[in-house]
This record gives sequence, C-alpha cells and structure tokens, in this order.
Amino acid sequence: MNKTELRVKYKALRQSLSEDEVEEMSVAIANKVLELTIWDKTYFHVFLPITEQKEVNTECILHLLSGKDKEIVVSKSDFASRNMTHFLLTDNTKIKKNKYNIPEPIDGIEVPVTKIDVVFVPLLAFDSRGNRVGYGKGFYDNFLSECKAETIKIGLSFFESETSIADVYENDVKLDYCVTPKKIYTFL
Repeated sequence: MNKTELRVKYKALRQSLSEDEVEEMSVAIANKVLELTIWDKTYFHVFLPITEQKEVNTECILHLLSGKDKEIVVSKSDFASRNMTHFLLTDNTKIKKNKYNIPEPIDGIEVPVTKIDVVFVPLLAFDSRGNRVGYGKGFYDNFLSECKAETIKIGLSFFESETSIADVYENDVKLDYCVTPKKIYTFL
C-alpha cells in the first residue's frame, strides 16, 4: 500500500478504538518502552498526543521519564515553515492546544536539536524496514533530519507493522525502533 492508502486505513482503525482501548494500549506501550536500552540517555523528546486523533497517550512515558530524572523536551509547530521549536518541559511549562488540537508549550526554555538523545515519534503506520507514515506534513522528517546521527528514533503504534510502504522517499527518516502494545521492532 502507498502512504495515502495507509493513512486512510490507520486513521479509520484508530477511530474505531474506544477510549479504554487507547488507554490500555498506551500503558502496554509504555511498559514495553521500559525494555529498551535507552535509559543512559539524558534528553528525551516526547510528542503530546492529539486526543481527537486517538494518538498513543504518552502520559505514562512522561511519568517514566520524570521518575528517572530525564530531561523532557516537547515541541511547538510552525505551520508556515513546517519546522518545530523544542522546549524543556518543566513544572512551569504552560501547554495550550493549537488550531489543529496539538498540545504545545506556549514558551519556555528552548532546547537545541543537537542536545536531543531520544525522540518518540508519532505515526499512523510503519513497515518492517523502519519506514513510517505520518500525517504527511513533513514536520518529523524535517526535525529528525536535523538531529545528530546517534539520536534514537522510536515510533509508537497501536498496530503491528505493514510488510512495506510502496512510496518511500529519499528524505524520509527511518525509525530505529517501533514499540507496539505487543512487541518492540528493531531496525538498527
């Protein structure tokens, strides 16, 4: 399937999930994340979920990171440039939904991309080679291409992998891992 077909398929699959299923699977994903060998890193970038799109709820992952005294980074999107600005998540960070219902920090302490060690990546679908399908705006491909080579890229998905994505582009940034409620896929 191509990216357009996969977006339609996985948006429908996500919308068919109940709130309880989203929560249960999000907790299962967070428990799987604990099995990864990433805990020696310091700066972790986490997406804040668009609840209307039934994205993986990253609240449990935020609690894990906080409990391990990690530096947590969240982003604000600039839809004109399709770039993101990254901010340290602190007790003082004010979060507000933008016009696309994406929860974002209003302002705060900016973190340069070069400091980020691990990125949890939102996605709609992924394949057995680590390619991912997002919403198609390119925000994460732009962001991930700016990260240092050793930055660990971890997709989070309610669903298991597709065999392949037909229309992968040269600028698409591959994942290193993808975590589902049942499994950790490794693409290194």
